[in-house]
Amino acid sequence: MENLVPHFIELIRRSSTDLPADMETALRRAREQEDPTSAAQSTLDVILENVRLSRERSTPICQDTGTPIFYIYYPAGWSTLALKQQIRTAVAEATARSYLRPNSVDTLTGKNPGNNLGDDFPSFHFEEWEEDYLKVDLMLKGGGCENVGAQYSLPDTRLGANRDLEGVRRAVLDAVQQAQGMGCAPAVIGVAVGGDRGASYIKSKEQFYRPLDDTNPDPKLAALEGRLTREANTLGIGPMGFGGKTTVLSVKIDSLERLPASYFVTASYMCWADRRRTLIYRNGQVTIE
Repeated sequence: MENLVPHFIELIRRSSTDLPADMETALRRAREQEDPTSAAQSTLDVILENVRLSRERSTPICQDTGTPIFYIYYPAGWSTLALKQQIRTAVAEATARSYLRPNSVDTLTGKNPGNNLGDDFPSFHFEEWEEDYLKVDLMLKGGGCENVGAQYSLPDTRLGANRDLEGVRRAVLDAVQQAQGMGCAPAVIGVAVGGDRGASYIKSKEQFYRPLDDTNPDPKLAALEGRLTREANTLGIGPMGFGGKTTVLSVKIDSLERLPASYFVTASYMCWADRRRTLIYRNGQVTIE
């Protein structure tokens, strides 16, 4: 297998230092909607200047470069062990070059290895597919926004939330309300309905790979995504919790099969720095989107 380590390093660099265009466009649109000279608009000005400088200087957008989460889609016959080793090598080198902060800490000892390599760190999801090329999706998931994710088991009498889409709506709005400014708004909210507890969290985070302007193929979920985005922005939390009209940039929802006894709603929170990129390796050529 070809040595893809240099390309994986570049994937990490781009993810860490160059905010995707759809996120930057949404932030600029949000700025125009805020009142002039308001704290919300000033906060978005600072965020956008940070985005510009990070791209220009090739430095991390946020000091918390988060948990690197890789989704690797590979053709039949590829070695997942070799791919994993090359990516881990790239993570260590990217850390040495300061594209990533040394984030991985052993929970029991408190020791930081200094290279972001630990048990199940970074996070890998491998899937063999029928295509003839390699695709690697990378997300950097920060700890602050991770702290304010929430999971609900419906029915929830506190919220008056039953096992239906209205119950999902109430749970998601409660999660946004509880997060306040601690998740570094404006946010993208990833929602999973159904599954078990673990699968629901994974599916909710997968929503962060979706472009902000895509349309959910399920009309009911598409309508709920739009409604939740509008309603969350009436909560007045605003950028970084300073008040304003923009608390979330988008809400993305998917569903999973579930057992009759369970009805989970998981709302994962992604801060304004939704750092994600995709590497494609096809016919000996690499592109990063």
